[in-house]
Amino acid sequence: MAKKKRSRTLFMVLGVIGLMTSSAMTAQAFDTVSGPSSDPDCMVPWSPSTQFLRYPEKPGPYRIALSNGYAANDWRKQMLKTAKAYVAQPDVAAQIGEFKAVSTGEDVEAQIAAINAFIDAGYDAIVVDAENPTAFAPVIARAKQAGIVLVAFDNTLDTQDAINVDVDQKGIGKLTAEWLIRNLPDGGTLLEVRGVEGTSVDSDRHEGVRETLAASSKTWKVIEATGKWNDAVAKQATTTAIAAHGPFDGIISQAGDSGVIAALMEAKHPFVPMAGETENGFRKLCATYAKDGLKCMSAGTGPAQVAVAIKVALAALQGKTVPQAIKLPTTAVQHPDFKAGRDFYPDQPDGFFVGNAFPSCGIDISVKEIMQQPDESP
Repeated sequence: MAKKKRSRTLFMVLGVIGLMTSSAMTAQAFDTVSGPSSDPDCMVPWSPSTQFLRYPEKPGPYRIALSNGYAANDWRKQMLKTAKAYVAQPDVAAQIGEFKAVSTGEDVEAQIAAINAFIDAGYDAIVVDAENPTAFAPVIARAKQAGIVLVAFDNTLDTQDAINVDVDQKGIGKLTAEWLIRNLPDGGTLLEVRGVEGTSVDSDRHEGVRETLAASSKTWKVIEATGKWNDAVAKQATTTAIAAHGPFDGIISQAGDSGVIAALMEAKHPFVPMAGETENGFRKLCATYAKDGLKCMSAGTGPAQVAVAIKVALAALQGKTVPQAIKLPTTAVQHPDFKAGRDFYPDQPDGFFVGNAFPSCGIDISVKEIMQQPDESP
């Protein structure tokens, strides 16, 4: 019995030591430091209370991984091409020894497994467009303990243990709803075409829309449809919604906006005020059919967010001070100010997202550089 007791005591002591060692390793992943950031024009803190982080400096060149979830729409396809175009820029390429991107679809567990594989393979930094903001806690802890820089963008992570880079997605929802309120002074029935269920972009924009409508003192009936940020899916969802719940007085769409307009036209539904994303094709249609009563507002952000996220990851690896949450500017234009060559480009693909530059970060990759990248993951 004494021997068993000693064994249990030893086991408990070793367990405590193990926990202390693990905690010490985790605590050393980065330090919380005073600001400002090393690049204050680009890496703008999300709020006055945002913390600043400094990781231990590592020698380069670095191994960078990109974990993408959903890939079945033009924004994500452009994002993957933008990432490849950015890491191919001479000044960036000189800092990177290896870049690998993997898309795992809407399966959260598959994305978590992919990130775990990157951790096991010893990548220096992992950049993530996450399928769910709250499901990644164990893998976030693993990355932190391993000293890996984890940067989430677009669909961010609900944690203080990773760096988040994004525009104000809830703010975009509020902005689009405010525009509709101004253009529908009597309220009415709205169609809200949402994105991919479970992602932070979809939930944040939806929350911004609903809160703003509720605070407007007008009466609204909102019909939701799932468009998955995809023209074909959004078109079918809109067609179904028109048949079951139409007509509508206004529309808010997160993306897939050309599909929404195509559905309106095929159903012979009158044009109504519509707030959508920044797709080139959507803005072309807004300009073309303005004379026929299509009144639009286009707001969002370009897929070049990924380039900012990679830039931030490199800065962190070099021991520079970075905010834990970084806010990027939003692009917006509204009726009747859609101008060819500035707000949309007649000679560019409809699926190209306009406003895909972040000059404050030195990121302005040409359409040609992006579109010549292969479709498949590197």
